[in-house]
Amino acid sequence: MISAQPRHILVASCLIRNSAAQLLLVKHKIRSWELPQGRIEEGETLLEALHREVLEETGVTIRNPQLAILWSKISDPAALIHCFVAEYSSGQPTPSEETPEVEWCSAEQALQRVDHPVNRDRLAALLAHDGGLTFRSYATGPYRLLD
Repeated sequence: MISAQPRHILVASCLIRNSAAQLLLVKHKIRSWELPQGRIEEGETLLEALHREVLEETGVTIRNPQLAILWSKISDPAALIHCFVAEYSSGQPTPSEETPEVEWCSAEQALQRVDHPVNRDRLAALLAHDGGLTFRSYATGPYRLLD
């Protein structure tokens, strides 16, 4: 049954590069290796959420975030994932309760480590991003790209 008010989970995710062109990955307790990401809280702007999630999950700050890809998850629970690319600004990679490992790695290493299909496709799409804003859609159960 469709509710009168659509409900979507809003997520901010970020591919962070340092001056050596390495990417920052986090190892989530459940989903394994992935890009830093998390839910946008009510009353929080998109960029506030992005900066907060990156800092909470990695211990670092970012600069120059650019929205690169919007992923629409149409299966339940529906979600809109805002994927950014950004530059490392400051701080030391520091594990958190949610992300017990945080590491810089090459793009090739990242593609090998990120094995969850949804997160691997997000990473690959961000690595291929060449400017502009891209829209992608997917569903789960089973996982499949829709465009």
